[in-house]
Amino acid sequence: MRSILLFTSLVVSSSVLANSDDAYFARSTVKAFSTDLKNVLVSTMKASGPVAAIEVCNISAPAIALQHSANEWEISRTSLKVRNPNNQANEWLNSILLDFEQRKENGEPIANIEHQEQKAGAWYLVKAIPTGQACLACHGSELKPEVKNKLTELYPSDKATGFNLGDIRGAFVVKKHP
Repeated sequence: MRSILLFTSLVVSSSVLANSDDAYFARSTVKAFSTDLKNVLVSTMKASGPVAAIEVCNISAPAIALQHSANEWEISRTSLKVRNPNNQANEWLNSILLDFEQRKENGEPIANIEHQEQKAGAWYLVKAIPTGQACLACHGSELKPEVKNKLTELYPSDKATGFNLGDIRGAFVVKKHP
């Protein structure tokens, strides 16, 4: 029995160690993607307002994600309340997002909330996205009428509103394909 526990412990430890480079790269990818997306959105908001930022996000977010996806790596976003139906979480991601909400409720800082898993041959890092002040113009509870109208035009099934500062907005999903 002791040898089984030791073997299990070594396998778990080695899989965590084997993924340390992957985890570092995935976290770096999340940081680069989120920084680029935020810079584009904030600069557009400052120059032209939230309606223009919604239009830019509609086109730029997928393109920026593609720029940060290379070779066997892919980055995307999802949420319990999606704006773009193409970002809808599957059952597995949905359970991770629900766990993230529980972890936040238990006092864990959103910046620390992530999940790593090897699944069906692929390796994943799922990292929580906090709702910042800039997010509230398009994702908050009190949206300007022109913002609501643009969201309805571009995203008729939008569910990504009603967030408050400090909520979990969703998650970045980094996948390393086998």
